[in-house]
Amino acid sequence: MIALTWFRLAAYARSHRAFQPLIGLLPLLAILYATPIPASQELGATADSAAMLLPVFAWAVRGLLDTEPDEQRMISLSAIGRREIAGGLLAAAAFALALATISEIALLARLSSSPTLTVVLIGVGLHLLSVIAGVALGALTSRPILPSPAVSTLALVLGYLAMLLISASGTRWVGVPVMTWMRDAHHGTLIAELPPLAAQSLLWPALGLAAYTWLRRSRP
Repeated sequence: MIALTWFRLAAYARSHRAFQPLIGLLPLLAILYATPIPASQELGATADSAAMLLPVFAWAVRGLLDTEPDEQRMISLSAIGRREIAGGLLAAAAFALALATISEIALLARLSSSPTLTVVLIGVGLHLLSVIAGVALGALTSRPILPSPAVSTLALVLGYLAMLLISASGTRWVGVPVMTWMRDAHHGTLIAELPPLAAQSLLWPALGLAAYTWLRRSRP
């Protein structure tokens, strides 16, 4: 499975599709960090980054899972069974984590003052939650699930917008609370609310990945 993971990452890089989410990432970072982040605004900035970059992570995941031809994917499935699904998700998560690392480095470089260890760890944690949600959204809109590129793109965009609208409504435990990340961070309540927010942020991606795995039984 590790060999398949590296194979998919290499194929993604050779296809040049990997540049597409990177091109999407860089303008967002330029907008987010056009000016230095003032002291005491570190948590708000990192929450904004994690929430706004989630569709970029999903885009990257979908692109990686779409790169392999259907025939090659079926060969891999025949050779190693359902580990092929795990290998694809692992490769997608690895690339999304690389994009998240770039965003974290850009964030730290634009801070006006040295952040505390707590702020750094929370920032890393929020970006990890964003990556996990992006993996689930990207997988559910990939070609094995939605063969039409137009439908797939529309589903990805609408899926992210649904996350924003549901979390903005204040409904607890329904959807990934991306807007709540930002609101709590800017209001100074993120640290106290982090455990339930993390649980909620992991619940829905876990359900999404379970649905992806189940759907792949009949859609190799």
